[in-house]
Amino acid sequence: MKYGIAIFPSKKIQDEANSYRKRYDPHYPLIPPHITIKEAFEADDPMIEELIPELKRVANETKAFTIRINKVSSFVPVTNTIYLKVEPTPELTALYEKLHTGKFPQNERYAFVPHITIGQRLLDDEYSDILGQLKMKSFQFEEVVDRFQLLYQLENGSWTVYESFVFGKELV
Repeated sequence: MKYGIAIFPSKKIQDEANSYRKRYDPHYPLIPPHITIKEAFEADDPMIEELIPELKRVANETKAFTIRINKVSSFVPVTNTIYLKVEPTPELTALYEKLHTGKFPQNERYAFVPHITIGQRLLDDEYSDILGQLKMKSFQFEEVVDRFQLLYQLENGSWTVYESFVFGKELV
């Protein structure tokens, strides 16, 4: 089964992202707006049971931190993906690094660029038009993040939460 790890922002940020995603992101019905912390990886039940204590440990060692979104950006020329740029912070980078060491699958395909996708798989002309419009728009979001989620993929391709891990809690 496929698993992944993400942070879900507040409803306010999700609503803003979804106002674009429903038109420009074919993954809109499959997963809410999120910040991917660990790309999808294959795991069986015993592996997940082994990873859950590690996820609890990482969450316990992590303090809540602030994320900021001030603009849109894109992954061109690699892909015509447009996203809300989450400003990198030492805390966010440290969380990412902890989830890519030790028992965790080493499945990094790209450098870590914290973001919330709002459009992807766009045709060149459509991409240029949409990005041009969004670059003129002001995005100002700031909020505290205090948890991440382990997700799994259902047979229909959608993702759902397996378990949430709150920062700074005692190990269970």
